[in-house]
Amino acid sequence: MVYLDNNATTPIDPAVADKMTGFLREHFGNPSSLYPIGRAGKEMINEARDYVAAALGASKASIYFTGSGTESDNQAILGVLDALPDKREFVTTTIEHPAVQETAVYLEGKGYRVTYVPVDATGTIDLNALRDAVTPQTALVSVMHANNEIGTIQPISDVVRIAHEQGSLVHTDAVQTFGKIPFKADDLGVDLLTVSAHKIYGPKGVGALYVRKGTPLKPFLHGGHQERGMRAGTENTIGIVGFGEAARILPLHFEADRVRLTLLADRLKAGLESAVPKIHFNGHPERRVKTTLSYAFLGLESEAILLSLATKAIYVSTGSACSEDSDDVSHVLTAIGLRPEFARSTVRMSLGRFNTEEDVDTTLRELPEIVAKLRKISAWDPDEF
Repeated sequence: MVYLDNNATTPIDPAVADKMTGFLREHFGNPSSLYPIGRAGKEMINEARDYVAAALGASKASIYFTGSGTESDNQAILGVLDALPDKREFVTTTIEHPAVQETAVYLEGKGYRVTYVPVDATGTIDLNALRDAVTPQTALVSVMHANNEIGTIQPISDVVRIAHEQGSLVHTDAVQTFGKIPFKADDLGVDLLTVSAHKIYGPKGVGALYVRKGTPLKPFLHGGHQERGMRAGTENTIGIVGFGEAARILPLHFEADRVRLTLLADRLKAGLESAVPKIHFNGHPERRVKTTLSYAFLGLESEAILLSLATKAIYVSTGSACSEDSDDVSHVLTAIGLRPEFARSTVRMSLGRFNTEEDVDTTLRELPEIVAKLRKISAWDPDEF
């Protein structure tokens, strides 16, 4: 199997699986209980919080565990707006993850003024448009750190500067950069930041929200006192333990993974561009997560390529895994100005810790042949592109 869809989810690291298996066999107490088996669970949650905080370059007190990256995004946006009822404006971009995009639509239905700032052809936010959009009535600006479909990294420090000048808070979804590029949450200057365990070789069903000290935020789940009153409900202890272990080992792998995977991704990119004619690279040529490769294979349908690759046990994505059940053209590819036929021909390949040189060799052997065969039976006219 050649797995090239690490932006959708990563395989669980064996060290994480071992940690979770051991915990599952030995611990079952409710972390809110005061007797020893409950306190043991609470201690392991706090240990995991230490590891996630350290991996993010943040204080332990700034980390709140959630049920997913999506929940963290919702908690950040809805929690800030609820805490600042006199500010009825929210600003985001046209290429955000559905967890932010659909929350923005929800807010519009509640009477909030929502502004969607455009991006250029590389997927980079228009800072002049952002400056025009943010006003003293803007409660929150949410701009993702890097896009999940095309990998473009946003100039978050500039976003923070523009927003803070107007007294607005800033949230960034860093799900696609955590563990891939070096950064510290405190140094980014954002007020809130979202991460998720299953993008760093941990389990699904657990995320975290970084909240800078002093940031006004109200919970949107109500009930018990868990997560210092910010996120009610008995904790997903085993998931949090797995997240903690994934975060603990992250620095041990980070630099070696970054160097090796950048080389592999560059070789895959060069090989595709040499072997496959009429393809279009999506995203910023340099300021991007290098392990994300998005290409439009002109004249073809992406699903045909995906299914043909799957017969060879090579697994890729047609875009975001969060929107593949939809027949709509990707809103990200539309926002960067791709023609619909280009967008519908786009395939995303994303590399991770367990990819090898053999994976790249296999892909470079099979994918050009598949594209050539599909084009022979399609009605495409290369002169149109």
